Amino acid sequence: MPETEESPVRGTATQTDPAPVRTRRVGSGAAWEPVVGYSRAVAAGDYIFVSGCTSIAGAEFVHPDDAYAQTAQAIANVEAALAGLGASLGDVVRTRMFVTDIRRWEEYGRAHGEAFADVMPATSMIQIGALIDPRMLVEVEAVAYKPGAGASPAAGSVAEAGLL
Repeated sequence: MPETEESPVRGTATQTDPAPVRTRRVGSGAAWEPVVGYSRAVAAGDYIFVSGCTSIAGAEFVHPDDAYAQTAQAIANVEAALAGLGASLGDVVRTRMFVTDIRRWEEYGRAHGEAFADVMPATSMIQIGALIDPRMLVEVEAVAYKPGAGASPAAGSVAEAGLL
């Protein structure tokens, strides 16, 4: 994973919470992140928001026409993004699956169910017209709850995790 970035969230601290909410960001190294202007995941306060993940391994699209395998790969990419911010799939409280063919719901659902059987997050499966690559069948985004996720980790832990 590329390095993480920290910044305070704009706004004013309250009397009960004197410190501003801190954010940390992690990228996947994908070439399109700086072009489009987004982070793979952002930790803000106690929450981590993971951008939509597809069936990409490294820089390559994988698992053409296999809805189950594409979903499993997308979830593995969610997991990698969470790990970059000190969280895991066990911390996920919400997912959204954007699918190009709702008739294949059982294939997407089986991969999601296997990954989240012990967590059971709130989820939605939404059919959309298309994804950025016509071979892509599914995109998965997630929200995780991890107290302190947006706070700065010890400098050594970031370096040890290979994020700097």
